[in-house]
Amino acid sequence: MPAKGTAEWKGGLQTGTGTFTAGDTIGGGYTFKSRFEDGPGSNPEQLIAAAHAACFSMALSAALERAGTPVESVQTNATVTLRLVDGAPTITKIELVTRGRVPGIDEATFVKEAEGAKVNCPVSRALASVPEITLEASLA
Repeated sequence: MPAKGTAEWKGGLQTGTGTFTAGDTIGGGYTFKSRFEDGPGSNPEQLIAAAHAACFSMALSAALERAGTPVESVQTNATVTLRLVDGAPTITKIELVTRGRVPGIDEATFVKEAEGAKVNCPVSRALASVPEITLEASLA
């Protein structure tokens, strides 16, 4: 099933505004300030963070279920860092922090499965060119 998103930008780089939609229910607006100056609104990197957190949580849940330890919940926060590299805005780091409620599993096994999900979830694979993707995983 193809996933779709749309965006439209109106005006100049620093004074214009943009809107985006993802799927049937996600949408928002973005500006130069919301992307590069921590102003109000959304930005594409937040969408990447949400996509990575969602994909990773689902992949970890699936891996734990296959290992015979189904989850009660997996909650993941993703932080995407955008910096200038050689004068070009570049995603340089993604930090994943995940907490799981998984009956019958020890912390070491949870961390091992989380490391596997970090490498194997489709969004992680799509973002493989990001220089640094970190993971902090623990049981709740």
